[in-house]
Amino acid sequence: MRFRSAMRISLGAALAVGILAWSSDTGKPTTVKGFVLDSACAFTKGLKKPISSECATACAKAGSPLVILTDSGTIYWPIADTTPSSGQNERLLPFAGQKVTATGKVFERGGSTALVIEKIEAQK
Repeated sequence: MRFRSAMRISLGAALAVGILAWSSDTGKPTTVKGFVLDSACAFTKGLKKPISSECATACAKAGSPLVILTDSGTIYWPIADTTPSSGQNERLLPFAGQKVTATGKVFERGGSTALVIEKIEAQK
């Protein structure tokens, strides 16, 4: 009986610590400046900027996720912070092929960098 009670307490404590660790990862506020382009081109073509706005738009409409590529080469994957999550192409489509400034929260995991965009605007 004592063993079961101890196990329940241990499992409950481990679960509470896990939930606290998961919910405390709120992302780091940041500002990102870069080009909005097709994710496949960013990786497979090694582009430093989009070929054109029309090209980025066509790829996005075909289903390829749009990303933000900075001058330093960092690729930011725009994500939603909702559950269930949703794609961000609709929000980025007006900026396809353009240089933008985006503010929001950055999350990093396993070598990937994601951005929950709070505000985005074309650079002038």
